[in-house]
Amino acid sequence: MDLPRYLVRRSLAAVPVLLGVAVLVFALVRAIPGDPARNIAGERASPALLEEIRRTHGLDRPVPVQFARWAGRLAQGDLGTSIQTSAPVTEEIARRFPATIELTVAAVLLATLLGVALGIVASLRPGGWLDLGGMTVALLGVSVPVFCLGYLLIVLVGDALPFAGRLDEDVRRAFAPRTGFYLCEAVLRGEWAAARSALLHLTLPALALASVPMGVVARITRAAMLEVLGQDFVRTARAKGLSERAVVLRHALRTALIPIVTVLGVQTGYLLGGAVLTETVFAWPGMGEFVVKAIGERDYPTIQGGVLLFATTFVVANLVVDVAYAWLDPRVRLQ
Repeated sequence: MDLPRYLVRRSLAAVPVLLGVAVLVFALVRAIPGDPARNIAGERASPALLEEIRRTHGLDRPVPVQFARWAGRLAQGDLGTSIQTSAPVTEEIARRFPATIELTVAAVLLATLLGVALGIVASLRPGGWLDLGGMTVALLGVSVPVFCLGYLLIVLVGDALPFAGRLDEDVRRAFAPRTGFYLCEAVLRGEWAAARSALLHLTLPALALASVPMGVVARITRAAMLEVLGQDFVRTARAKGLSERAVVLRHALRTALIPIVTVLGVQTGYLLGGAVLTETVFAWPGMGEFVVKAIGERDYPTIQGGVLLFATTFVVANLVVDVAYAWLDPRVRLQ
């Protein structure tokens, strides 16, 4: 397996995909009703002021010219200037994307742990009460919309757990975070009060966001385990006298991991879309909330930069999954 050559080839193949996303989002955001200049200046702004704002942001040019200018800046790593904040979009992403990453990673971990556990338990007693209960929970996780589950969690346990922001205000002032990864930074610095506050604030958004991938992972795990547990090498392992725990975890689960990892890679990309709703419900100051506000303000550069960032993350997640195949199964070759 020539891993470097494979990574280069996959990276080059991703360029047309990202270019297509850039063209599509550029066209779609300009189809949104509304005038960014009027959102900036207000409803009573004079025509002269509106024209000046359009000229300042390049909105008075033909759409092909606007795209050519944006693509040229994009090639240099410049995503433009946010109409909301008048700051470079790259700076806004650097400030907000760590919050989205922290939320997404927590949701992926929860979805993996809960989904794999439910799938394994259900596969060991197919047709039993544990199987029925586990698959019912998985079905609910897939069926209930993320924003509905978010509001439901706030109503049910909002008195016991915080549901807005990332830190208590007094903890934030004392902690003075230097990066956007509050929980990791608090643990590394030994600030346990800040770590506790960050973890509590992260719990409800992560649970809501993890619900859909948890259900998908549970169902895929159950199906994969049922197939593997009936194979000859599992019966041989049991005949050798290995404990049931060793048979299930060491032999069967590893063989069943390939479809699980596949669905996790896809779900990681989808989680970024779910993060938009989750961050809005829980006032989580990440990229999702920022993009939602950008849509309301017709902030074209922020919308384009945010969607392009999500698409890039999706491509990277799938690349990681492909590389993980070779580690999980020596029979897989990246050719």
